[in-house]
Amino acid sequence: MPLSDEEQRLLEEMERSLYHNDADDVTTVGARRGRPNYTAVALGIIAGVVGIGLLVVGVVSRLPIVGLIGFVVMFIGALLAIAPPRRLTVEHSAPARPGAPRKRASFMDSLNERWERRTDDDER
Repeated sequence: MPLSDEEQRLLEEMERSLYHNDADDVTTVGARRGRPNYTAVALGIIAGVVGIGLLVVGVVSRLPIVGLIGFVVMFIGALLAIAPPRRLTVEHSAPARPGAPRKRASFMDSLNERWERRTDDDER
């Protein structure tokens, strides 16, 4: 069922307001994080397993220092697997030169470009 003219106008007004108010926030939040380095994730998982092993050995042998070291290793492994340090993340590729052929834009980039063209046409 198509929208009436009034509903279409209200929808466009809400989209325009949403885009102007939230588009900058969405692009800055999404651009900060690179994709994870799977080597760092694998190392974190291995460290977690080794830490659990040390924790169990410490409890069985009744040596609290071994259990404590196992807990610390397990905790560091979990942190490494969940949130690898910035130096272990792979950065997004740099933007292409203006004259160079572009790779296919992401879905959100293409929507933003379409919206900018649309609002530019409306202002004319």
